[in-house]
Amino acid sequence: MLLSTKLSWCLLALPLIGCTTVPTSVHDNRLNGYVPKVKPSDFDYDPMQTPIAKCYASELNRGNNVSGATLIDDGISAFVARAAFARMATKTIDLQTYIYSNDLTSKVLIGELKNAADRGVKIRILLDDYGTKSDVADVMLLNQHPNIEIKVFNTVRNRSRFLFLPQLFMDFNRLNSRMHNKLFIVDNVAYITGGRNIGSNYFYPETSANFSDTDVLFIGAMTKYATKSFDEYWNHKLSIPASVFPKAKTKRAMQKLERKFDDILVKGAVEARLYNTVISRAQSEFKQKRFDFSWGHGTFLADPPSKVEMTMQEKETYRGEIIKKLQQLWSQTKNSVYISAAYFVPGMGGLEHIRREENSGVHVTIVTNSLSSTNSTSVYAKWEKYRENLIKSGADVYEFMLSAENLRAKKHGRARQARGFSVLHSKSIVFDDKISWIGSFNLDPRSAYYNTENVAIFESEEFAHKLRDMIIDDTKTSWHVTLDGDDVKWDGQRQLDTTPHTYYHSPDTTIFRRIWKNICKLMPEKFV
Repeated sequence: MLLSTKLSWCLLALPLIGCTTVPTSVHDNRLNGYVPKVKPSDFDYDPMQTPIAKCYASELNRGNNVSGATLIDDGISAFVARAAFARMATKTIDLQTYIYSNDLTSKVLIGELKNAADRGVKIRILLDDYGTKSDVADVMLLNQHPNIEIKVFNTVRNRSRFLFLPQLFMDFNRLNSRMHNKLFIVDNVAYITGGRNIGSNYFYPETSANFSDTDVLFIGAMTKYATKSFDEYWNHKLSIPASVFPKAKTKRAMQKLERKFDDILVKGAVEARLYNTVISRAQSEFKQKRFDFSWGHGTFLADPPSKVEMTMQEKETYRGEIIKKLQQLWSQTKNSVYISAAYFVPGMGGLEHIRREENSGVHVTIVTNSLSSTNSTSVYAKWEKYRENLIKSGADVYEFMLSAENLRAKKHGRARQARGFSVLHSKSIVFDDKISWIGSFNLDPRSAYYNTENVAIFESEEFAHKLRDMIIDDTKTSWHVTLDGDDVKWDGQRQLDTTPHTYYHSPDTTIFRRIWKNICKLMPEKFV
């Protein structure tokens, strides 16, 4: 009787739970009165006449489609670059991200965007609904600013978290596919792309789970390709204006957020002065042409937003521009490939290709997460399926340590010990020390078939050497995985330990984690 009563109350509550919904397409009648705040005419300017472009005018005018690239290999530098360019913006800023974490770092960054909008800069922000959890994200409040417009991609119709799982099962094909793209475009002439989302654990080593990631700042002709991709997503029918979300309409919450911006400055006055000093220094170094740019030619590729709407059969046979370009670059490689991949599941086709490459004299070096460092045990379980055969093929295989210290931070004079653990999050490849590949694309089935992704391909030997050396540095904070007869062996030395170690099971893991990893092997590979 008691169970029946509880069930009745739950059924009665369902209409109340489901009363808050948002459109899943711009064709919904509720958007008939929508008027865009950021218009195409706001981009009717010459990017080469902006202050950012004029700083490097002589280099950008060397020839057709010349671009510069500088590697951003630690989190603090990645945050400083975004903040500094937001301050240097004079025309437009576009931000596209999978995850927006509602933490202090994210608030500081959106504070920079609001300050830019206060100066008259037009700003577009495109968020993935699932990755951002739009209903609680403070960034949605910025949509009330006259110079800021926010859209949410691939929305979950019913906003109740209680009903998310039922909706996922009912619309699995669409909701299982997410916008994983990452872009930060300033004045249509400079952009940052790579693996980082917006959140403290992508920018600061003091967080409990620090993502060791890689971004690149590009300036010049390549930016037009990035903007074209952003426009395609922004104008797609699955990009829903934030104005229909209850969170974006809360004026009192916006006032509260503005007070938070002020509190950050008042309560952390000393830190704020130091922060402003660092940002100002980065601006000065850029204006004085002290950024470490390598010059070359490249392009920006992205999956079409319509990828998420494909049928399951269409997705599993999908071969977009990113995959085609990856196959082309692999086929042209003669000597070496360096891979830094957070989630590496090559599939049987990828395994056979690497075998052929090794047999033909192309040596492959792979750095990916260990079982102790990964934040996705299911992906590691599938990686393990290919690891032994990759080693037998001749590839050098490394697994990232649960490291106590990050060599990238040490190189920049910031060798603080992390409170938690480091997770490799890079998605980078170097072909023949000449061509660099960097972006959001993981070498796994989810990136290939389900999520939308983006990559930048850059042709410059100088830059390729820098990215290759960064990957080699990551091998120094990784376990070298080899075979001892039929046994897998991990060799390495932790940063704060002078003694080399050898293990015959995944280092720094409990038996329970290893059991869970074995259970995860039962999951279909296409869904990891």
